[in-house]
Amino acid sequence: MAAPSSASPISLTERPERLELLGFPLDPVSLERALDLLSGWITDVPASGARTPHTVVTLNPEFIMQCRAGGPLATEFAQAIGKADLVTADGVGIVWAARQLLEAEVPRAPGFDLTVGLMKRHGAGLSVFFLGAKPGVAEAAAQKAHEQYGVRVAGVHNGYFEAADDLRVAELVRDSGADLLLAAMGAARQEIFNEYWREVLNVPVMMGVGGVLDVLAGTANLAPAWTRRLGVEWVWRVVGDRKRWGRAPALARFVGLVRKKKRKG
Repeated sequence: MAAPSSASPISLTERPERLELLGFPLDPVSLERALDLLSGWITDVPASGARTPHTVVTLNPEFIMQCRAGGPLATEFAQAIGKADLVTADGVGIVWAARQLLEAEVPRAPGFDLTVGLMKRHGAGLSVFFLGAKPGVAEAAAQKAHEQYGVRVAGVHNGYFEAADDLRVAELVRDSGADLLLAAMGAARQEIFNEYWREVLNVPVMMGVGGVLDVLAGTANLAPAWTRRLGVEWVWRVVGDRKRWGRAPALARFVGLVRKKKRKG
């Protein structure tokens, strides 16, 4: 179990009121306050020893458009987002949409920053399970995270397993006693897995992190600091990676959706 953090954890009642953006929940918390909250969940162990599982979603425009587009996982994906204990703004698109539709300034708290922030705060007191990505990537990510931040590796497993194996993997995570689960199995799949199996997983903080394991492992590059400061790292990724070009239309549709909603008031 993770050692107590020097930060002062915040309770559910102390964080800003949850917003609703295009039918999806959004918690307008800063990165630091989000880390305070997650640290509190990790370190708060009742006298009974029973741990409370919490799910975290880092919302981006693609998530919203994927849910709205329909398909076999759309409903489950939307429900998983709706039931999440914390939903942060992952990118500038969500920040812009909140400003346009809600007249609210919502800070960004991206998945990579939440991941690294928790590792820096807790170090060797944090036990992490690395789940997802291609075979070998989770192992490399775990090794480098241990070397850089001192975290303990609760376990590793690649993301190439069928739904029929979900229970087996969930039990593997549960038995590891991890404080933090980093699920990198792609949008929808990772969020649905965390929510559906949350009681079996029994991890204080379970977060869908997409390509974060690849970045930790060194198989993908983190966007330059200047793009992250401006909140436009997605532009850098789309331009520099042909595999991401197919995602640009979804972002364009998101912009159109927000503008249409704003015109309708």
